[in-house]
Amino acid sequence: QVQLAESGGGLVQAGGSLRLSCVASGRTVSHYYVSWFRQAPGKEREFVAAIRGTNIHYADSLKGRFSVSRDNVQNMVYLQMDSVKPEDTALYYCATGTPVPYSEPRKYVYWGQGTQVTVSS
Repeated sequence: QVQLAESGGGLVQAGGSLRLSCVASGRTVSHYYVSWFRQAPGKEREFVAAIRGTNIHYADSLKGRFSVSRDNVQNMVYLQMDSVKPEDTALYYCATGTPVPYSEPRKYVYWGQGTQVTVSS
């Protein structure tokens, strides 16, 4: 059974940094897409970043501030968030699967419970 668990969320001031972690069990993260999504109150779930093998993709609006990486030994995927803004406040999820397209949340089967990120101005 595939399980994902996010951690690392919290309260951060605008301009600061935060690193989110996603640990996977029951699946080798390097073999499948592992992606980050976020959802703010009253808004739809939004694609943030995806990684599979050597392929990495970002939402256009987040390029340059967010970066995704993977630790194959720990079977973990990370989301480094730099120069955060109040509009980055959301519940951040990791998800895995074989989605087409990778940016469509409805194509993912497995999700973590989410970790809250709050950016103060």
